[in-house]
Amino acid sequence: MEIGQIYFWTATINKWQKLLYRNEFKDIILNSFEYLSRLNKIDVFAFVIMPNHIHTIWRINELNGKETAQGSFLKYSAHEFKKLLSPNELSNYHTNSINKNYEFWQRDPLAIHLYTPEVAYQKLDYLHNNPCTEHWQLATEPEDYLYSSASFYEKNKTNYSFLNDLRLEFL
Repeated sequence: MEIGQIYFWTATINKWQKLLYRNEFKDIILNSFEYLSRLNKIDVFAFVIMPNHIHTIWRINELNGKETAQGSFLKYSAHEFKKLLSPNELSNYHTNSINKNYEFWQRDPLAIHLYTPEVAYQKLDYLHNNPCTEHWQLATEPEDYLYSSASFYEKNKTNYSFLNDLRLEFL
């Protein structure tokens, strides 16, 4: 991902396990967004936290020390996930990797550059409607799903201080 550009980014839990079903794991994601936003490393325009993956529309503003902001996000969340899991639950994420014992995120998250307003708004709609799909049925209306930015866009609710309005980027 190129610094300063806006991307639709998807990160998936290893083996599509539903680790993010519990709210305390979703809160780790939110805390990471908040922290990196406060440091001005990222601008978050939209997000949804699903049981086994997340989608976000964001801009990476700068490196976080020597690593990418998205790398910091994945590393921090993995460390925090590990603290909340029992040894039995942790075994589901065990890896024989040289540099780590557990792998919570699948490698190579999907990043799609949002180069036009049309592409950006299409991804925004997709992201917000994800909890309402027949497969998930997490909410009836996108703005009713708490772990999403949909209510920010649909009802002007500012539940998350780290959110920026994507519509202002394409004026």
